[in-house]
Amino acid sequence: MAHKKGGGSTRNGRDSESKRLGVKRYGGEKVLPGNIIVRQRGTRFHPGKKCLHGKRPYNFLFD
Repeated sequence: MAHKKGGGSTRNGRDSESKRLGVKRYGGEKVLPGNIIVRQRGTRFHPGKKCLHGKRPYNFLFD
C-alpha cells in the first residue's frame, strides 16, 4: 500500500512561444535593401518612402 498520495496532474504550465514582434531598426541606424524594419500584426506602422509592406506583416526597405 502506498504511503503517499499520488501527485495529480496540473492544468497549468502552457504558454505560446513569443512572436518577436516590434521595431527591428531604429531611427539613425543604417539599413540595407531587404532589411526588416518592423515586425507587426496588422498595420500599426505604415510604410513610408522607399519602404514596402511585405506579404507577412513586415515593413522592409527596398532600393
